[in-house]
Amino acid sequence: MSNSKIHIILSGGGTGGHIFPAVAIANGLKEELGNRTDILFVGAKGRMEMEKIPAEGFPIKGLWISGIQRRLTAKNLLFPLKALVSLCKARKIIKSYKPAVTIGTGGYASGPLLYMASRLKIPTLILEQNSYPGITNKLLAKRADVICTAYEGMEKYFPKEKIVVTGSPIRKEIFHSTRTKKEAAAFFEIDENKKTVLVIGGSQGAKRINEAIAKNIDDIVTSETQLIWQTGKLSYEDSLATARQAKFKENIKVYDFIRRMDMAYAAADLVVSRSGAIAVAEIVALRKPAVFIPLPSAAEDHQTYNAKTLTEKDAALLLPEKDAESKLPDMIRRLTEDDKALKTLVKNLEQFEKTDAVKNITKLILNMIKKK
Repeated sequence: MSNSKIHIILSGGGTGGHIFPAVAIANGLKEELGNRTDILFVGAKGRMEMEKIPAEGFPIKGLWISGIQRRLTAKNLLFPLKALVSLCKARKIIKSYKPAVTIGTGGYASGPLLYMASRLKIPTLILEQNSYPGITNKLLAKRADVICTAYEGMEKYFPKEKIVVTGSPIRKEIFHSTRTKKEAAAFFEIDENKKTVLVIGGSQGAKRINEAIAKNIDDIVTSETQLIWQTGKLSYEDSLATARQAKFKENIKVYDFIRRMDMAYAAADLVVSRSGAIAVAEIVALRKPAVFIPLPSAAEDHQTYNAKTLTEKDAALLLPEKDAESKLPDMIRRLTEDDKALKTLVKNLEQFEKTDAVKNITKLILNMIKKK
């Protein structure tokens, strides 16, 4: 590699599970290459990456692209036009920016971008963190040069010779976090001596989990148990109203989105979460006791599979979403009142390797650039 600027395009969006791994990889590349790297993100207009990526300090360009709806809608009729327009814009961005490599972590925009990059002979790498791949990555697999996965056994979906098992990339501030509960309690203005439950239904929240919490708020939050509740934008106002009516409302902190997840995890004695690949990887890295409530509509029920990697080794608990309203309060109460049970979960998490996926993926990308 010469000393001139190395241009790299990343594309990942729609959910935090696509966005934050891309940000983690971008920061890993900046750390390795310093001022020699110039990074551009490409996302889908109107999706959350158009807000989150600039907040992380990176420029982003938007494509007019969306997914195909399962039922017949006007949006589906527009899809061919959107795809064509997005391919043309992706080609223009690539020709203008001249990337050494393009990286896709899933989401609508990564489809046209990486397809066009492969057509223009730009080295491409895709990341699939889940046990069942998204439709974009399935379509891109034949054109990608390298396919990074978090799980073994992905040969049934992707060409075997392209697969490298790297683990799931998580943000440096979480992976290497040294935050203490005392610091986190001060950050959230809560009592460090009380048990704290962190509820995170993914970056956009989880309606059914929020409903289960709301309907049982006075059973979950007590004089000795606090709640940090990330609701997502859609449920935020209703959840905030519920919190204000709670018996121990002073023990509840409600947020539509928590940017400082290092602090949130440090504050937590117990985590209630969906079981997307990134959530599971973060739980492993930080050794946090967790109750996983998988998203039942996830393709091939992959969130349940993700969770079972831990629950089958007694390193976490699994609760089907249909049982959340009736069983979650009791699970939370039993765990927060039983230090031995929490310590057992933490101990059992130690058998899982803390994989530095960002380092693994960064190394692969640098080798692709060198070979170019």
